[in-house]
Amino acid sequence: MITLPRRRFLAFAGAALAAPAVARSGFAQSWPSKPIRAMVPFAAGSTIDVVTRVLFEPLAQRLGQPIVIENRGGAGGSIGAAIAAKAPADGYNLLINASAHTNAPAAYPNIPYDPGRDFRAVASFGSIPNVVVAAPSKGYKTLRDLVEAGKGSKITFGSAGIGSATHWAVERLRLSAGFEPIHVPFKVGPDGIMSTITGRVDFMAPGMSGARQPVIDKRLVPLAVSTPTRSFVFPDVPTTLEAGYPDSDYTYWNGMFVPTGTPQEIIDRLHYETNEALKHPMVQEKYRALGIEAMPMTPQQFDALVVKEIAINHALVRAAGLKFN
Repeated sequence: MITLPRRRFLAFAGAALAAPAVARSGFAQSWPSKPIRAMVPFAAGSTIDVVTRVLFEPLAQRLGQPIVIENRGGAGGSIGAAIAAKAPADGYNLLINASAHTNAPAAYPNIPYDPGRDFRAVASFGSIPNVVVAAPSKGYKTLRDLVEAGKGSKITFGSAGIGSATHWAVERLRLSAGFEPIHVPFKVGPDGIMSTITGRVDFMAPGMSGARQPVIDKRLVPLAVSTPTRSFVFPDVPTTLEAGYPDSDYTYWNGMFVPTGTPQEIIDRLHYETNEALKHPMVQEKYRALGIEAMPMTPQQFDALVVKEIAINHALVRAAGLKFN
Protein backbone atom coordinates (compact mmCIF):
# COMPACT_ATOMS: atom_id res chain seq x y z
CA MET A 1 0.00 0.00 0.00
CA ILE A 2 1.36 3.42 -0.96
CA THR A 3 1.36 6.06 1.78
CA LEU A 4 -0.56 9.01 0.44
CA PRO A 5 0.04 12.69 1.17
CA ARG A 6 -2.45 14.03 3.68
CA ARG A 7 -5.19 16.15 2.13
CA ARG A 8 -6.86 17.66 5.16
CA PHE A 9 -8.50 21.00 4.59
CA LEU A 10 -7.94 23.49 7.37
CA ALA A 11 -10.75 24.09 9.84
CA PHE A 12 -11.81 27.70 9.56
CA ALA A 13 -15.02 27.59 11.57
CA GLY A 14 -13.97 30.73 13.37
CA ALA A 15 -13.15 32.74 10.26
CA ALA A 16 -14.46 36.28 10.43
CA LEU A 17 -17.37 36.96 8.12
CA ALA A 18 -18.05 40.55 9.14
CA ALA A 19 -18.95 43.22 6.65
CA PRO A 20 -15.81 44.46 4.90
CA ALA A 21 -14.54 47.99 5.23
CA VAL A 22 -14.91 48.71 1.51
CA ALA A 23 -13.03 51.73 0.27
CA ARG A 24 -15.37 54.48 -0.84
CA SER A 25 -13.77 55.03 -4.22
CA GLY A 26 -15.88 55.94 -7.22
CA PHE A 27 -15.21 52.49 -8.64
CA ALA A 28 -16.36 50.73 -5.47
CA GLN A 29 -19.51 52.83 -5.32
CA SER A 30 -20.48 52.09 -8.92
CA TRP A 31 -19.79 48.34 -8.90
CA PRO A 32 -21.65 46.34 -10.06
CA SER A 33 -23.34 48.39 -12.75
CA LYS A 34 -23.87 45.60 -15.29
CA PRO A 35 -24.39 41.81 -15.38
CA ILE A 36 -21.64 39.64 -13.94
CA ARG A 37 -20.29 36.64 -15.87
CA ALA A 38 -19.50 33.44 -13.98
CA MET A 39 -17.55 30.61 -15.59
CA VAL A 40 -18.51 27.15 -14.32
CA PRO A 41 -15.96 24.81 -15.93
CA PHE A 42 -18.22 21.76 -15.72
CA ALA A 43 -21.43 20.70 -17.39
CA ALA A 44 -24.90 21.93 -16.49
CA GLY A 45 -26.30 19.52 -13.92
CA SER A 46 -22.92 18.73 -12.39
CA THR A 47 -22.46 19.13 -8.63
CA ILE A 48 -20.72 22.50 -8.86
CA ASP A 49 -23.31 23.77 -11.34
CA VAL A 50 -26.22 22.80 -9.09
CA VAL A 51 -24.58 24.33 -6.02
CA THR A 52 -23.83 27.55 -7.91
CA ARG A 53 -27.31 28.04 -9.35
CA VAL A 54 -28.89 27.63 -5.91
CA LEU A 55 -26.62 30.29 -4.41
CA PHE A 56 -26.73 32.78 -7.26
CA GLU A 57 -30.45 33.50 -6.91
CA PRO A 58 -30.10 35.39 -3.60
CA LEU A 59 -26.58 36.60 -4.44
CA ALA A 60 -27.76 38.34 -7.62
CA GLN A 61 -30.54 39.98 -5.63
CA ARG A 62 -28.04 41.27 -3.08
CA LEU A 63 -25.73 42.62 -5.78
CA GLY A 64 -28.57 44.13 -7.80
CA GLN A 65 -27.34 42.62 -11.05
CA PRO A 66 -27.91 39.28 -12.81
CA ILE A 67 -25.10 36.73 -12.76
CA VAL A 68 -24.84 34.93 -16.09
CA ILE A 69 -23.46 31.40 -15.86
CA GLU A 70 -21.38 29.98 -18.69
CA ASN A 71 -20.80 26.22 -18.55
CA ARG A 72 -17.60 25.16 -20.30
CA GLY A 73 -16.75 21.59 -19.32
CA GLY A 74 -13.82 19.39 -20.24
CA ALA A 75 -10.31 18.41 -19.11
CA GLY A 76 -11.17 18.30 -15.42
CA GLY A 77 -12.35 21.91 -15.41
CA SER A 78 -9.12 23.27 -16.89
CA ILE A 79 -10.66 24.39 -20.21
CA GLY A 80 -13.13 26.76 -18.57
CA ALA A 81 -10.59 27.87 -15.97
CA ALA A 82 -8.11 28.77 -18.71
CA ILE A 83 -10.72 31.02 -20.31
CA ALA A 84 -11.52 32.64 -16.97
CA ALA A 85 -7.82 33.26 -16.29
CA LYS A 86 -7.65 35.50 -19.38
CA ALA A 87 -10.80 37.46 -18.54
CA PRO A 88 -10.52 41.11 -17.42
CA ALA A 89 -9.86 41.50 -13.70
CA ASP A 90 -12.65 44.05 -13.34
CA GLY A 91 -15.06 42.39 -10.92
CA TYR A 92 -17.37 41.25 -13.71
CA ASN A 93 -15.68 37.89 -14.30
CA LEU A 94 -15.89 35.05 -11.80
CA LEU A 95 -14.63 31.49 -11.79
CA ILE A 96 -16.69 28.99 -9.83
CA ASN A 97 -14.59 25.91 -9.25
CA ALA A 98 -14.16 22.94 -6.98
CA SER A 99 -11.33 20.79 -5.69
CA ALA A 100 -10.47 20.05 -9.33
CA HIS A 101 -8.98 23.57 -9.30
CA THR A 102 -6.01 22.26 -7.29
CA ASN A 103 -5.91 18.88 -9.05
CA ALA A 104 -5.44 20.37 -12.52
CA PRO A 105 -1.71 21.27 -12.35
CA ALA A 106 -0.80 17.67 -11.43
CA ALA A 107 -3.17 16.07 -13.93
CA TYR A 108 -2.52 18.53 -16.77
CA PRO A 109 1.08 19.78 -16.46
CA ASN A 110 0.76 21.92 -19.60
CA ILE A 111 -2.31 23.94 -18.66
CA PRO A 112 -1.84 27.60 -19.71
CA TYR A 113 -2.54 29.06 -16.27
CA ASP A 114 -1.47 28.67 -12.65
CA PRO A 115 -4.39 28.26 -10.21
CA GLY A 116 -2.31 29.62 -7.34
CA ARG A 117 -1.06 32.72 -9.16
CA ASP A 118 -3.67 33.60 -11.77
CA PHE A 119 -6.69 33.59 -9.45
CA ARG A 120 -7.62 35.08 -6.11
CA ALA A 121 -10.00 33.19 -3.86
CA VAL A 122 -13.19 34.96 -2.78
CA ALA A 123 -15.40 32.60 -0.77
CA SER A 124 -15.99 28.92 -0.12
CA PHE A 125 -19.51 27.58 -0.71
CA GLY A 126 -18.89 24.48 1.42
CA SER A 127 -17.66 20.90 1.21
CA ILE A 128 -19.57 17.87 -0.01
CA PRO A 129 -18.86 14.13 0.02
CA ASN A 130 -18.12 12.09 -3.03
CA VAL A 131 -20.08 8.84 -2.83
CA VAL A 132 -18.70 5.55 -4.13
CA VAL A 133 -21.65 4.00 -5.96
CA ALA A 134 -22.41 1.04 -8.21
CA ALA A 135 -25.45 -0.37 -9.94
CA PRO A 136 -27.43 -2.94 -7.93
CA SER A 137 -26.81 -5.46 -10.71
CA LYS A 138 -23.10 -5.50 -9.84
CA GLY A 139 -23.90 -7.21 -6.54
CA TYR A 140 -21.55 -5.14 -4.35
CA LYS A 141 -22.90 -4.82 -0.81
CA THR A 142 -19.87 -3.14 0.75
CA LEU A 143 -16.84 -1.18 -0.38
CA ARG A 144 -14.69 -4.19 0.45
CA ASP A 145 -16.76 -6.27 -1.99
CA LEU A 146 -15.90 -3.77 -4.70
CA VAL A 147 -12.22 -3.68 -3.81
CA GLU A 148 -11.92 -7.46 -3.72
CA ALA A 149 -13.68 -7.71 -7.09
CA GLY A 150 -11.16 -5.20 -8.42
CA LYS A 151 -8.27 -7.30 -7.15
CA GLY A 152 -9.66 -10.41 -8.78
CA SER A 153 -10.45 -8.97 -12.20
CA LYS A 154 -10.36 -5.79 -14.20
CA ILE A 155 -13.17 -3.43 -13.26
CA THR A 156 -13.82 0.11 -14.48
CA PHE A 157 -14.70 3.41 -12.88
CA GLY A 158 -16.20 6.50 -14.46
CA SER A 159 -15.36 10.12 -13.80
CA ALA A 160 -16.16 13.64 -14.99
CA GLY A 161 -12.71 13.76 -16.59
CA ILE A 162 -9.04 13.45 -15.75
CA GLY A 163 -8.22 15.64 -12.77
CA SER A 164 -11.84 16.07 -11.69
CA ALA A 165 -12.87 15.46 -8.08
CA THR A 166 -14.67 12.28 -9.21
CA HIS A 167 -11.33 11.05 -10.57
CA TRP A 168 -9.16 12.12 -7.64
CA ALA A 169 -11.47 10.58 -5.04
CA VAL A 170 -11.09 7.17 -6.68
CA GLU A 171 -7.32 7.57 -7.14
CA ARG A 172 -6.88 8.07 -3.41
CA LEU A 173 -9.12 5.08 -2.66
CA ARG A 174 -7.52 2.70 -5.14
CA LEU A 175 -3.98 3.60 -4.03
CA SER A 176 -4.88 3.00 -0.40
CA ALA A 177 -6.82 -0.20 -1.11
CA GLY A 178 -4.25 -1.62 -3.55
CA PHE A 179 -6.38 -2.40 -6.58
CA GLU A 180 -6.15 -1.20 -10.18
CA PRO A 181 -9.52 -0.25 -11.69
CA ILE A 182 -9.49 1.07 -15.25
CA HIS A 183 -10.33 4.76 -15.53
CA VAL A 184 -13.08 5.70 -18.00
CA PRO A 185 -13.23 9.51 -18.14
CA PHE A 186 -16.38 11.14 -19.48
CA LYS A 187 -16.66 14.68 -20.74
CA VAL A 188 -19.31 15.47 -18.12
CA GLY A 189 -20.21 13.93 -14.79
CA PRO A 190 -23.89 13.12 -15.54
CA ASP A 191 -22.78 10.89 -18.43
CA GLY A 192 -20.58 8.94 -16.04
CA ILE A 193 -23.42 8.57 -13.54
CA MET A 194 -25.76 7.27 -16.23
CA SER A 195 -23.13 4.79 -17.42
CA THR A 196 -22.76 3.59 -13.83
CA ILE A 197 -26.53 3.18 -13.48
CA THR A 198 -26.67 1.11 -16.68
CA GLY A 199 -23.64 -0.94 -15.67
CA ARG A 200 -21.40 0.14 -18.54
CA VAL A 201 -18.83 1.10 -15.91
CA ASP A 202 -18.54 -0.77 -12.63
CA PHE A 203 -18.49 2.13 -10.20
CA MET A 204 -18.03 5.87 -9.77
CA ALA A 205 -17.54 8.42 -6.97
CA PRO A 206 -19.77 11.37 -7.92
CA GLY A 207 -20.59 14.28 -5.66
CA MET A 208 -23.56 13.92 -3.34
CA SER A 209 -25.80 16.15 -5.49
CA GLY A 210 -25.42 13.79 -8.44
CA ALA A 211 -25.57 10.58 -6.40
CA ARG A 212 -28.39 11.41 -4.00
CA GLN A 213 -31.48 10.91 -6.18
CA PRO A 214 -30.29 7.75 -7.99
CA VAL A 215 -29.49 6.26 -4.57
CA ILE A 216 -32.92 7.21 -3.22
CA ASP A 217 -34.50 5.70 -6.35
CA LYS A 218 -32.41 2.54 -5.76
CA ARG A 219 -30.76 2.85 -9.16
CA LEU A 220 -27.38 3.06 -7.40
CA VAL A 221 -26.03 1.43 -4.25
CA PRO A 222 -23.96 3.71 -1.96
CA LEU A 223 -20.87 1.89 -0.68
CA ALA A 224 -18.92 4.66 1.09
CA VAL A 225 -18.48 8.42 1.33
CA SER A 226 -15.13 10.08 0.76
CA THR A 227 -15.15 12.56 3.64
CA PRO A 228 -13.45 11.87 7.00
CA THR A 229 -16.87 11.78 8.71
CA ARG A 230 -20.21 10.38 7.59
CA SER A 231 -22.70 12.50 5.67
CA PHE A 232 -25.96 13.48 7.35
CA VAL A 233 -27.70 12.70 4.03
CA PHE A 234 -26.81 8.99 4.23
CA PRO A 235 -25.84 8.48 7.90
CA ASP A 236 -25.81 4.68 7.53
CA VAL A 237 -23.20 4.76 4.76
CA PRO A 238 -19.65 4.38 6.14
CA THR A 239 -16.66 6.46 5.16
CA THR A 240 -13.81 4.96 3.14
CA LEU A 241 -11.71 5.30 6.31
CA GLU A 242 -14.23 3.30 8.32
CA ALA A 243 -14.16 0.67 5.58
CA GLY A 244 -10.51 0.11 6.48
CA TYR A 245 -8.57 2.13 3.91
CA PRO A 246 -6.19 4.65 5.56
CA ASP A 247 -5.54 7.95 3.78
CA SER A 248 -8.33 7.24 1.30
CA ASP A 249 -10.42 10.25 2.28
CA TYR A 250 -11.02 13.10 -0.15
CA THR A 251 -12.83 16.33 0.68
CA TYR A 252 -14.54 18.00 -2.25
CA TRP A 253 -15.00 21.74 -1.80
CA ASN A 254 -16.37 24.40 -4.11
CA GLY A 255 -16.15 28.15 -4.18
CA MET A 256 -15.63 31.44 -5.99
CA PHE A 257 -12.49 32.92 -7.53
CA VAL A 258 -11.63 36.01 -9.58
CA PRO A 259 -8.70 36.75 -11.90
CA THR A 260 -5.64 38.11 -10.12
CA GLY A 261 -5.66 41.88 -10.28
CA THR A 262 -9.33 42.24 -9.36
CA PRO A 263 -9.55 45.20 -6.94
CA GLN A 264 -9.43 44.21 -3.29
CA GLU A 265 -12.59 46.17 -2.49
CA ILE A 266 -14.47 44.04 -5.02
CA ILE A 267 -13.11 40.82 -3.49
CA ASP A 268 -14.14 42.05 -0.04
CA ARG A 269 -17.64 42.94 -1.23
CA LEU A 270 -18.10 39.63 -3.05
CA HIS A 271 -16.86 37.72 -0.01
CA TYR A 272 -19.31 39.47 2.28
CA GLU A 273 -22.31 39.23 -0.06
CA THR A 274 -21.63 35.57 -0.85
CA ASN A 275 -21.49 34.64 2.81
CA GLU A 276 -24.70 36.56 3.46
CA ALA A 277 -26.39 34.73 0.55
CA LEU A 278 -25.23 31.42 2.02
CA LYS A 279 -27.34 32.24 5.10
CA HIS A 280 -30.53 32.51 3.03
CA PRO A 281 -33.08 29.91 4.26
CA MET A 282 -33.67 28.60 0.72
CA VAL A 283 -29.94 28.10 0.18
CA GLN A 284 -29.48 26.39 3.53
CA GLU A 285 -32.43 24.06 2.89
CA LYS A 286 -31.23 23.03 -0.56
CA TYR A 287 -27.60 22.74 0.49
CA ARG A 288 -28.60 20.48 3.34
CA ALA A 289 -30.46 18.24 0.88
CA LEU A 290 -27.26 18.06 -1.17
CA GLY A 291 -25.18 17.14 1.87
CA ILE A 292 -23.13 20.34 1.86
CA GLU A 293 -21.23 21.19 5.02
CA ALA A 294 -20.27 24.79 5.84
CA MET A 295 -16.59 25.58 5.26
CA PRO A 296 -16.14 29.30 6.07
CA MET A 297 -12.80 30.88 5.22
CA THR A 298 -11.42 34.32 4.62
CA PRO A 299 -10.11 34.93 1.09
CA GLN A 300 -6.56 34.78 2.43
CA GLN A 301 -7.17 31.42 4.12
CA PHE A 302 -8.76 30.08 0.95
CA ASP A 303 -5.76 31.23 -1.12
CA ALA A 304 -3.47 29.41 1.31
CA LEU A 305 -5.54 26.22 1.02
CA VAL A 306 -5.26 26.32 -2.78
CA VAL A 307 -1.47 26.62 -2.66
CA LYS A 308 -1.22 23.84 -0.08
CA GLU A 309 -3.41 21.44 -2.06
CA ILE A 310 -1.54 22.04 -5.32
CA ALA A 311 1.66 20.87 -3.59
CA ILE A 312 -0.10 17.87 -2.01
CA ASN A 313 -1.53 16.75 -5.35
CA HIS A 314 1.83 16.98 -7.09
CA ALA A 315 3.24 14.82 -4.29
CA LEU A 316 0.41 12.34 -4.74
CA VAL A 317 1.15 11.94 -8.44
CA ARG A 318 4.85 11.43 -7.79
CA ALA A 319 4.32 8.96 -4.93
CA ALA A 320 1.82 6.88 -6.88
CA GLY A 321 3.63 7.05 -10.21
CA LEU A 322 0.49 8.29 -11.95
CA LYS A 323 0.86 9.02 -15.66
CA PHE A 324 -1.47 11.38 -17.50
CA ASN A 325 -1.62 12.00 -21.22
